[in-house]
Amino acid sequence: MVRPYAIKGYKMKKSERYDKEEEADGSFEIEYGIPIPPPQSQQSKPKPQTGVIFVLERASLEVGKVGKALLAILDSPLNKAGRLKGLYVRTEKGVLIEVKPRTHLPRTSKRFYGLMSQLLQRLSIKNEKTHAKLLRVIKNPVTQYLPINSHKIGFSFSSEKLIKMKDYVHNFENDRDIVFVVGAMAHGKIEPDYVDDFIAVSNYPLSAARCTTTICHSLEEK
Repeated sequence: MVRPYAIKGYKMKKSERYDKEEEADGSFEIEYGIPIPPPQSQQSKPKPQTGVIFVLERASLEVGKVGKALLAILDSPLNKAGRLKGLYVRTEKGVLIEVKPRTHLPRTSKRFYGLMSQLLQRLSIKNEKTHAKLLRVIKNPVTQYLPINSHKIGFSFSSEKLIKMKDYVHNFENDRDIVFVVGAMAHGKIEPDYVDDFIAVSNYPLSAARCTTTICHSLEEK
């Protein structure tokens, strides 16, 4: 059982603390000798399946709204079908967190607060059995983890582009990853500079949990 800690007042050294294992994700070893061509089976690999990525911006961990949004995404049939390729949370203080799609989060606010506090102190949370990292603090900016050709969509009720989500996702290209950027704060709006398009799905402000649920349902029907 996770021991809850006080989240308010945690210290990050200029947002430079992060799980440094992510720096080795793209590394490789060089072996000297005669180059050997890959087997035929490796030369004709099928094209990887496209998927969906969520970025929850300006998350207020103390409020708990981000916990409900995360559960809405992780519990969705979209994730269970293997179409969720990435899930990131950036806090109000600029701390960037990666959440693996296979993560099972606590269902109560008290345990969720404790888990987030533990994450901010240890920089990563591992599976007790497999020791695989399920949550980790990573280095900004989030754009370095997003597919190059992905279409990035931001959500804001103040956007003049009011759409029906079901109709909007129907026109998505099947060979392109989609990134949904949703605000997870109590009040205000997001204005990330890496978004390609800003849309509104309602004339009224929606919670992050409601917004992500609408997105998931629309994609599942598609």
